[in-house]
Amino acid sequence: MAASSAPPRARALLQQCVASRLQVKPPEPGSEAEWVEAFQWYYKMRRKLVTPQQKIQRGLVIYICFFKGASEELIPKMVNTLLNVKLSETESGKYVSLLDLPGNLLIIPQATLGGRLKGRNMQYHSNIEKEKGMELYSHFVTLCEKELAANTKCAEAGVVVKYGTYGNRQVLKLDTNGPFTHMIEF
Repeated sequence: MAASSAPPRARALLQQCVASRLQVKPPEPGSEAEWVEAFQWYYKMRRKLVTPQQKIQRGLVIYICFFKGASEELIPKMVNTLLNVKLSETESGKYVSLLDLPGNLLIIPQATLGGRLKGRNMQYHSNIEKEKGMELYSHFVTLCEKELAANTKCAEAGVVVKYGTYGNRQVLKLDTNGPFTHMIEF
């Protein structure tokens, strides 16, 4: 008996990160661009802007895309899986989750993860409608914030969650400790 394979309802790309800066609002006449930094401790440490005694916060970037058929019921499973996957290497060589590290989190909506090549062009017909995607993204961010705030290690370490703006093209500057990118479908 052949198993049926349902199309994915969401796709996430995970990237370890040691420093990042994400533009969440482009510059406009009369105002400068707005940025968030999720991993600035490590970056400042390298530039000698903080003392070695201050906490170095590494973390994880999650790029996320929702497809047609995604619903609110999927979000808790996604958050649980993504925050508990063991990708971060400790000094002893052991791999731990973001919650056990503890580390900061940067969430970036990435509609291009839903693209399919047709001829020489990319098409995004399987992506969710923008309004529904925005709702799911907001719910995803909120649940990630709650999970990190409820985790004792993360709360004691002052872990932060930063996130991009859904529906906007955003500029990202990223320092990683190696090309260690993983894709997970839900």
